[in-house]
Amino acid sequence: MSISVPKKTAIFLDRTSTPHIVTLVFLAGISALTMNIFLPSLPSMSTYFNTPYQVIQLSVALYLALSAVLQIVIGPISDRFGRRKVILGALVLFLLATIGTLLAQDITVFLIFRMCQAVIATGMVLSRAVVRDMVPDAEAASMIGYVTMGMALVPMVGPIFGGFLDDHFGWQANFIVLLILGLMVSALVYFDLGETAVLKKITLSEQISQYPALLRSPRFWGYTMSAAFSSGAFFAYLGGAPFVGTQIFGLNASQVGVYFAAPALGYAIGNFISGRYSTRFGLNNMALFGSALTSVAMLILTLLTFGGLHFAGLFFGMMTMIGLGNGITLPNVNAGMMSIKPELAGTASGLGGAFMIGGGAMLAALAGAVLSVQSGEMPLVVLMLLSSLGSLVAMLAVKARAKRLGLMG
Repeated sequence: MSISVPKKTAIFLDRTSTPHIVTLVFLAGISALTMNIFLPSLPSMSTYFNTPYQVIQLSVALYLALSAVLQIVIGPISDRFGRRKVILGALVLFLLATIGTLLAQDITVFLIFRMCQAVIATGMVLSRAVVRDMVPDAEAASMIGYVTMGMALVPMVGPIFGGFLDDHFGWQANFIVLLILGLMVSALVYFDLGETAVLKKITLSEQISQYPALLRSPRFWGYTMSAAFSSGAFFAYLGGAPFVGTQIFGLNASQVGVYFAAPALGYAIGNFISGRYSTRFGLNNMALFGSALTSVAMLILTLLTFGGLHFAGLFFGMMTMIGLGNGITLPNVNAGMMSIKPELAGTASGLGGAFMIGGGAMLAALAGAVLSVQSGEMPLVVLMLLSSLGSLVAMLAVKARAKRLGLMG
């Protein structure tokens, strides 16, 4: 049995209506900011806690690992109890965890509270599910594109802002900023985000019994694999590009930081294209175009690198195409995976997010393992090419399946 939740036209700061897109952008944005704002502070934090750099770096790996696990359970819980309650609850826990990081006097306590901060992944997962609750498939892809376009600015400015805060005020300033922004986003969500899910009067065990219908869907796994491989190319870049920039191209840290903005710039443009054209051309066509664009760009870079063209401008310039392709592909495959069983949109979003982060973390580690000064950038380029081709193959399979089922776009 379901409880229908009336959805009023979005009225800003009216918690009985659907949320304004600005609220969803900030909700997803703080999730992304929490992941990377403090990265420039890792060396100073290592000194502060008197611990090896490899230990303080666990604040990244453990955070990602717990985020992947949480994304599996957040979706089902929100399908059962509603998006609003789960998001607000997660924000409260995030604020408490952030206070804990500021009060920590040793590395163990800090890492525990840092892992607890991963609950903010709820914002990234459920902002997509809220969009899918509000609008149909193609329109959902368009709206997700606009949400993630705003979120794409965070990876560009987050580390730069975090480095400035660390230089002038110490590493704690990053977490003070997260606390302040967390309070602001919590207030915004409380006053603007009305419930969008269709709540079901069933137990979690009864809800879980519906999951096989989702997990048996070839189209769901096609969308999920396309998302995992598409984002995997970018995660491989994150894992290997710092080494390539400093050790192979001889760039200093500031130059690498500037070059690192290339994929984020492409991603923002791709999100805009997705938001503008997904409704017109259909989410499958757009996702296929995005994955093909990335694959062709990586194939060209592979051939040029193999042919002896070897300079930073070429390598990092082509990374803009990775961002552009992902910016087109990911909003559409995310909308696609949530369209299989709309009543399980939160579950689908969480599972997809877990595969994206989990698979991306493995590819990032692999990129670091295969690179050496002797090998040059070629192993990373090939790894990104293979990952991009994986996304393309997955979308071709989705298109073929949709055609057999007589589905549009």
